[in-house]
Amino acid sequence: MIGRTLQGKSVRAIAEDDFAAIVLAGLGDLPTTEAVIQSPEPKKNGPTVEDADLPVRQIQAVLANRKIRDAMFRKRIRRAYDDRCAVTGLRVHDAKGRSEVQAAHIWGVGDGGPDVLGNGLALSGTVHWLFDHHLIGLSEDCRLIVAPTIPDALRALMLPAGQQVTLPDDPSARPKPAFLARRLKRFCEANGYRT
Repeated sequence: MIGRTLQGKSVRAIAEDDFAAIVLAGLGDLPTTEAVIQSPEPKKNGPTVEDADLPVRQIQAVLANRKIRDAMFRKRIRRAYDDRCAVTGLRVHDAKGRSEVQAAHIWGVGDGGPDVLGNGLALSGTVHWLFDHHLIGLSEDCRLIVAPTIPDALRALMLPAGQQVTLPDDPSARPKPAFLARRLKRFCEANGYRT
């Protein structure tokens, strides 16, 4: 799957040993987990009043290990939900026609969740943040659960608690029960509910 996704692009997955060898060859004695490359200060076109008393921000390029996400996951989720947030029901596009909706993982990538359609929801930025921080959740039948700490102003933007969220028309694109159950358990733990 990754090969098809990245075909024609200048990025490919490499073995961990190969990566370490490349970093060591290119960065000398620096350890791979703390390799830092400092960029020169940016050139200025002359002094300005705005930056007279401001410190210069240092810029660093840092090497880090992170999990690779399937680049097509976001596109598949947005298409399945017709660019509509599952929790607010809103479809928002910018002046260039780009959708504001984001692809959220039900079973998070950090916990080993896969980039598959049944593990995703289309959520607006703020709702995605609330979901990731377990302030909103979903029951196993896709009904919205809202933590008691959510302010009324935010609640007013969402579907009412207990109502089923907006789901794709295609049943095969809807959240899978196993992913929902896993997420619900994490939501309950984070909010002190018994599971």
